[in-house]
This record gives sequence, C-alpha cells and structure tokens, in this order.
Amino acid sequence: MAGGLLEIGADGRIAAVCHAGSEEHRTLAREAAQAGRLVTLDGLLIPGLVDLHVHAPQYPQLGKGLDQPLEVWLQRYTFPLEARYADRLFARSVYRRLVADLLAGGTTTALYFASRHVEATCELADACIEARQRALVGRVVMDNPDQCPDFYRDASVAEGVAATRAVAAHIAAHPANTGWVRPVITPRFLPSCTDDMLRALGHLAGECGCHVQTHCAESDWARDYGQDRFGHSDMEALDRFGLLTRNTVLAHGNFITGSDMDLLARRGGAVAHCPLSNAWFANAVFPLRAALDKGVRVGLGTDIAGGPSASMMGAMRMTVAASRMLRDGVDPDRPAAERGRPGSAVDMMTAFHLATAGGGDALDLPVGRFAPGQHFDALRIDPDASLGTMRLWGDESDEDLLATALYTASRANITHVWTDGQQTGQGARPA
Repeated sequence: MAGGLLEIGADGRIAAVCHAGSEEHRTLAREAAQAGRLVTLDGLLIPGLVDLHVHAPQYPQLGKGLDQPLEVWLQRYTFPLEARYADRLFARSVYRRLVADLLAGGTTTALYFASRHVEATCELADACIEARQRALVGRVVMDNPDQCPDFYRDASVAEGVAATRAVAAHIAAHPANTGWVRPVITPRFLPSCTDDMLRALGHLAGECGCHVQTHCAESDWARDYGQDRFGHSDMEALDRFGLLTRNTVLAHGNFITGSDMDLLARRGGAVAHCPLSNAWFANAVFPLRAALDKGVRVGLGTDIAGGPSASMMGAMRMTVAASRMLRDGVDPDRPAAERGRPGSAVDMMTAFHLATAGGGDALDLPVGRFAPGQHFDALRIDPDASLGTMRLWGDESDEDLLATALYTASRANITHVWTDGQQTGQGARPA
C-alpha cells in the first residue's frame, strides 16, 4: 500500500486504513498534520511477526549440539540447561535478553514454552509485560519417569496442575498486564507425561478455557512412540485427553495424516510449522500445502534452540525452501516423477501471511494485519540501513520491494518496532 495512511487510536489499535489519493487520506493527513500527530516513514512498514513456538529457556543453547540425535541433544544439553532455571536470577537475565532480542528482530507476539519452574516462568511473563511483547507463556509439565530425568520432572499430577495454576494466577494478577500476556497449558509432549497428567491437564483446559500447546508427531520416534503406547495417533490421543480444542497449538505435526488434519480442522486447533528445526530433528518436511488445503490453521515457529535461529524472517525463507524440497524431492537417484510430492510448494507471500496474520489467527488474537480493529504491532524495514543486507536498484515494483525485504533483510534493516502503537525499546514513544 504505497503512500498509505494508518490512523492509530489511543488504545493502540488501528482505527482506519486509507489508500493514497483517496479523499479520506487527504482529510485525515491534513487533520493529523495540523494536530502535530502525523508521522511520516520511508522504507517498508509490515505487521509484527508472530512466533508460535519458542523454547525460552533454551536461548543460551542456541547453536549448540546440533550434530547430535534429538534424544541425546535433550538429555545432554537441554534438560540440564532447563534445570538451571531453578535460579530465578539466572532466569531473569536470560529472559530479559531473549525478549529484547526477539522484539528487535520484529517478533511482536510469541508463544513460549518455559521451564518447569514456577518462579522462572513468572519471570518470563514479567519480562514480556515490561517490554510490551504480546505473549502466551506456559510452564512446562512433564512427569513420566520413563522419559524424563529424575532431576527434571514433576513429582506428581497434583504438582503439575498446581504449578500451572500458580503461573496463570501470577499472570492474571500482574498490575501492568493489560492483555499483554496470557497463560497456556503446556504438556511438553505426549511421551513426557503420564496418562493421568494428560487427563488432568485436559480437564484444566476445559475448566479455564486456556490455550494449550504441545509437540505433536514431530519425528519418526515420537509418532511410533504414540502409536505403540496409545494404539492410535498423537492427534487422536490429544483429542481423547481433552487437549485438542480451538485453543490448541501443536508444534511440528510432520507426521500427521490426512485424517489427523481433518480432526484438527474440525476441532479448530492450529499447527506451529517449524521448518528450520524440522531439518535438524524431525526426519521429514511438514505437508504444509496439504494442511492449508484441508482448512487447518497454520502459523510459523522458530523453535529455538532446535532451530538455530531466532529470526522469523529465516523461518519464512525456510518455509518456502522446505515446501519446494517436498514438491521436488531430494534423492537424485530416484526418477523425477517419483522423487517428490507434486503440489506441495508455497510461495513467499504465503509464508509471510503465516508469519503474521496466520499466527494471529492461530492464537485468535487481532494481530498480523493492517486493518481496522487490529493492534498496531508493526516493524519498519529500512532498505538503506548502513549495516543491512538489502540492495535496491531503483526499478523495483511494490511487490518486488516486499519480496526483496522478506528474502534479504537482516536484523540491521529493522530499525523500528511498535506494539500497540508505541515503539518498543524506546519508552512510551507513540507511532
């Protein structure tokens, strides 16, 4: 929308969207200028990015141990690191840095897995509220002694449920939480929880109406484990435990079947597609195009630290690349006609939608679009930023300009970020 005008209300929501050349645009621009409220920006303005899968305590692990199998990576690196969040000061230092870094990269909304520590999880919620990042924050629940180390698991179902309630109560009681942060029920994944725990969390989800997040059919091992233990798919198991609802976001879903997709679409849940971490640990490419065609709600996730980048720009790029690899196949020894899955590719504009409006829709939050009633969560991309990676040559169409930004911009090109109409990291500076 070249030359467009957005009117931002006192509540931080978009009141009007005016196209250049319209009478409404001229009138509103004149009135705003006379009142000293007209802000002119060059470069590109895009909606804030929504990351649907972040393991917050794994931020210090970013880039480490990625040559290991998932089970080794978890036991050797992840669980010992997450256990350190019993230290509230350590949690505070990591989480404040994480939230600031994600905001600087344009992630204005995030769905967080925390650790199993109540106080540390509350620190994450506090960090989001103080920095004005929209977030859903969940204390991880894991009680299965067969899959969780002795030093890092819930001692009982009662402990897991009580801790989840305690975090939700803290979030609700925070005096500055005017809708910035919500709680989310977070069984780590089916193997990490006993049947009794899953049943109790499903009951809690029905009682409080909270969002639910977990991993689903991420890898060959996870799929086979669920089939062996429950006698049916992860999706069916989650549904039977009451954990598959309109408020559910499932990370990965690489091995969900067509019938799983149908069930998910009926329940209204969503998938957090994590293309970068899938390349490391998931053994497969998520059938994104098939899920979208079946009406499944999908957004994108970085899945740090399984994904070695916290950039949602990177997630968009990998979404396109992974879909093309699924379409074309990757084994050169197979005939071209047998190598891939035709019709699986998506383009960058689809990936951009998933990283913005798709993520907002998955969370039922009014974010990710420039439309009346939406929160003004946005970022400015400066193509000419001195340390940036964009290069323009003067002949780009509007479509080419956006595509170039999405494919080539770096964090240095993101010069301003707003949530609810106020610039982040700069105090209460209005847009």
